[in-house]
Amino acid sequence: MNTEPFTITVHMVASLDGYIAKKDNSVSWFETTDHYEYGVEDDSTEDFLKSADCFVMGSNTYEHALELSVDYGWVYGEVPTIVVTHRNLPVERKSVELFAGDLQQLVNERLKPHYRNVWVVGGAKLVSEFIRSGLADEIRYYVLPVILGDGVPFFENFEREYPLHLKGIKAFKSGLLELRYEIRK
Repeated sequence: MNTEPFTITVHMVASLDGYIAKKDNSVSWFETTDHYEYGVEDDSTEDFLKSADCFVMGSNTYEHALELSVDYGWVYGEVPTIVVTHRNLPVERKSVELFAGDLQQLVNERLKPHYRNVWVVGGAKLVSEFIRSGLADEIRYYVLPVILGDGVPFFENFEREYPLHLKGIKAFKSGLLELRYEIRK
């Protein structure tokens, strides 16, 4: 029996003003030329992949990841990836599966029995639903050194407050800032 706790982490990269993409859905601004001399070296994608044993994403995030994979490869490697959608999308990798249903059902029947460290990697609507329904345990918010002024917001409107507890901060040499919060329940 696995005794490790089950954790759902919301993971998102955004601009300082809280946008995850420009209005045209582009993310070319992810490439930063900033340099913070006191920062630590950026974690590699390999380290990122080791921290999750399953990724969950919405259909728009999946389609965008497929587009980016043409030039950059599939960033999620062979880690199981569940796409929450009611649409019939192409599945080009064995590690990807589609799910159409209730998030509580997804967590209890599909995620908890098989995984320990699940990362919800987008989009804003899905992330907000995980938080609203009390299913998310923590938020890892990566802030890039840029102000976009407009775009796709990280969070959708919430009807109430969600208290958080700061668990950690990390500043990288690239100017990227990682904020890690526990969602208080």
